[in-house]
Amino acid sequence: MSATRRARACAIALGLISCVASGAAAQGDASALTIGAAVREAIDHNLTLIAQRYSVSVADAHIVTAGLRPNPVLTVSGLLPNSEGYDNAVNPREAIAHVDVPIERGGKREHRLEVAQAAKSVAELQLLNTVRTLVLDVQSACIDVVQAKQNLALARESLDAFNSLVQVNTERVRSGDLSQVELSRSRLAALQFQNDVRQQQSKLTVAQSRLRLLLGRTGAGAIDVEGDLRRDTAPIDRDGVRRVALAQRPDLEALRRDQVRSTADVRLQIAQGKVDFTFSGEVHHQTQPTPAPEGASGLLYGAFFSSPLPFFNRNQGEIARAEIEQKQATARITAYEAQVGNEVDAAYEAYTAARDVVSTIESQMLTRARDVRTTTEYSYRRGEASFVEFLDAVRAFNDTMQSYNAARADYARSLYTLDASVGGQGVQP
Repeated sequence: MSATRRARACAIALGLISCVASGAAAQGDASALTIGAAVREAIDHNLTLIAQRYSVSVADAHIVTAGLRPNPVLTVSGLLPNSEGYDNAVNPREAIAHVDVPIERGGKREHRLEVAQAAKSVAELQLLNTVRTLVLDVQSACIDVVQAKQNLALARESLDAFNSLVQVNTERVRSGDLSQVELSRSRLAALQFQNDVRQQQSKLTVAQSRLRLLLGRTGAGAIDVEGDLRRDTAPIDRDGVRRVALAQRPDLEALRRDQVRSTADVRLQIAQGKVDFTFSGEVHHQTQPTPAPEGASGLLYGAFFSSPLPFFNRNQGEIARAEIEQKQATARITAYEAQVGNEVDAAYEAYTAARDVVSTIESQMLTRARDVRTTTEYSYRRGEASFVEFLDAVRAFNDTMQSYNAARADYARSLYTLDASVGGQGVQP
C-alpha cells in the first residue's frame, strides 16, 4: 500500500474513533449514580423494603393487644310476668343488673407482653437483614452495569476498528492491492463484531433494568453507574471475619431473639394453664303488683365467684408445643451458625480467587495481548500477516479484556459479599 493510502486509512479510523468517543461521552451524562448513591436510593424507595417495614408496625400493634386487660361484662335483663300472674300478686316484675369481672392469674398479661416485645425485636432484625441483602443486591447490580458498559465499549471499539479496516480494504481492492476474498472476510468479521455489540447492549439493558427495579423506580428512564469498581488492597483475616459474622449478622441474631421469644412463650403457656377467676355482682329490683299491700318494691343484692375446674384441660398441648419450639429454635441457631461460617468461607475463597486472577491478568496477560494485537495489526496492514492471524489476535485481546472486566467485577463483588457476610458493617483488614 502506498503512503497516501495509509494516511487516508488512518484519517478515516481516527475520525470514526473520535465520533464513537464523543457519543460515549454524551451517553455517560444520563442519570449517572455512584454505588453509594444507588444504595441510599434503594433503602429509601425499594418496594420490597417498604412492604417489609410494615412488619415492625404490625409487631407494635401486637404489643398493644398483649397489654390489654379483659373487659368486665355487664348484663341487664328484665322479668315481666303476664298480667294474670302480676295482677294476682303471683309474680313480681324484676329488673336485673349483673356485672362479671374476670381476673387473670399467673401473670398472663406480663408474659404476653414479653412474647410480643420479643417478636418485635425479631421483626426489627429481619428488617435489618432485608436491608443487608438489598444493599448487596444493589451493589452487585451496579457492578453488573459497570461490567456490561466496559464489555460494550470493548465490542464497539472492535467494531469501529473493523469498520475502518473494511474501508481500507475496499480501497485496496479497488487499487488491486488486495483480493476480494480478504475484503469479504473483513466484512464478515465486522458483522460478527456488530452482533457482539448488540449482545453486549442487551446485557447492559438487562443489568440497568434490574438496577432500576432494586432502586424502586417504576419508570423507564435512563440510568447509569459511574465511578471505579471497588478494589481493596489490605489483606483480610478469614477467622476475624467469621467471628464478626457470628457476632453481628442480623439474620443470626433474629434466630437468637426468636429463641428468647420461644422461651417467653413457654412461660406464657404455663401461665395460660392456670385458671382465671371471675367475680360477679348482681342487683335485683322487684316491683309488686299495685293491689299488693303498700305497692311494695325492693332491691336484692348478690355476689358470686366462679372458677373453671382444671380436671381435663390444663393447656398441656400448648405447653408441649412451646417447649418443642424452644428446642427447635436452639437447633436452628446451631445449623445457621454453621451456614454463616460456610458463607464466610465461600465469600473469602471468591475474594482470594478474584484477587489472584486480577493480579495475574494485569501482570502477565494485558500487556502481552495488547502488544500481540498491535503488532499483528501492523503486520497485516503491511501485508506480512494474514487476516486470520489478525482476527485471532483481536479476539484473543477481546477475550483477555472481557476476562479482566469479569475478574475486576468479581473482585469488587467479593468484597461487597464479605461486607454482607459480617452484617453489612464492612470488613476490617
